Amino acid sequence: MKMNKKTLIIAVVAVVVVLAVVLALVLAGGNKETPTTTTRTTTTTGKPNPTPTEKEYTLGMGFAFGEHTNAQINATIAVVVLDANGVIVDCKLDAVQNKYTLDFDNETFNFSVLETKMELGDRYGMAGKVDNNGDGVMLEWYDQVYALESYLEGKTLAQVQAIETQLVNNHYIAKDEALLEAGCTIQITDFIAAVVKACNDDQSVKFSTSKEFTVGIGANSADNGTAYNDNGVTVKMNVDFAATVVVDGKIVAALNDAYQPAVSIDWDNVVTNAGDQRTKREKKEDYGMAGKVDNNGDGVKLEWYLQSAAFSAHVVGMTGAEVAAMETELVNDHYISTDADLLNAGCSMQITGLMAVVAESVTNGR
Repeated sequence: MKMNKKTLIIAVVAVVVVLAVVLALVLAGGNKETPTTTTRTTTTTGKPNPTPTEKEYTLGMGFAFGEHTNAQINATIAVVVLDANGVIVDCKLDAVQNKYTLDFDNETFNFSVLETKMELGDRYGMAGKVDNNGDGVMLEWYDQVYALESYLEGKTLAQVQAIETQLVNNHYIAKDEALLEAGCTIQITDFIAAVVKACNDDQSVKFSTSKEFTVGIGANSADNGTAYNDNGVTVKMNVDFAATVVVDGKIVAALNDAYQPAVSIDWDNVVTNAGDQRTKREKKEDYGMAGKVDNNGDGVKLEWYLQSAAFSAHVVGMTGAEVAAMETELVNDHYISTDADLLNAGCSMQITGLMAVVAESVTNGR
């Protein structure tokens, strides 16, 4: 059968169209990366971005106190956040090293109000000096502690308690090469003791969040007076501590504590009494405030640790600036809260020190 020119052109076009359709189907069938019609929200890495799940955590705080030599106070503070399985998901460490300079010949006793070692940063002056394992790495104090914090995260209480040390240059440093290679070659026994206490904190607080959070430590020191006697002098210090967890700029959990050592030194500059090495929270009823402090006259006279817990609960939901700006009034020579909710919760003691250290802990959060 003969085709005219017009019929031939139509046939050729039809064949080309069919071939194009077939080729497109073949290519579509062979492309395994072609997205389906189902759309997914993805992160910048291309992985699914599921809705965050709110999780429950526990905030705990613990302390370890070193020797009181020549009226020097060494206090190590540990703050941990534990998940529901008791695993440390965040750990923050710091240390306070306050001292009196004693001049017995002239009977002068000067108290040095020092910043914490973290706050001192490079001014602490450890970089290039401490190399207990002989590897040549001599980091500043805070860098060594950062390494220790990271090392402790992911561990349980039992695993922390099982950390082995070795005595080198009169310092009990880690045995684990992983921690040593990370640059932490300082003595770690006080840190471990404080972390164990923090994990076991029977006054810990719980919080829940699905978001990222920061954890901060605050510590403020002050002279608490000197008392002379026939045998020498007793020097007193006060350190306020706080720990906060912050989400989106607001406190979701808080703890505060205080340490008031009274160290007795004889005229030969020998410490004769290091005092009670417990914080006010640790002393509980032994502190002896219950039944004595009723600044607002409502008849409620709680022990210090209970008033402290009421204050910690009260600041949840506040920013650090709002805590620092809380209103007070002078009653019985104490600056107490004007907030009826806090007073009704039983906290009628002076709160200015607590306000300052909680606000500081928010600022120090990381």
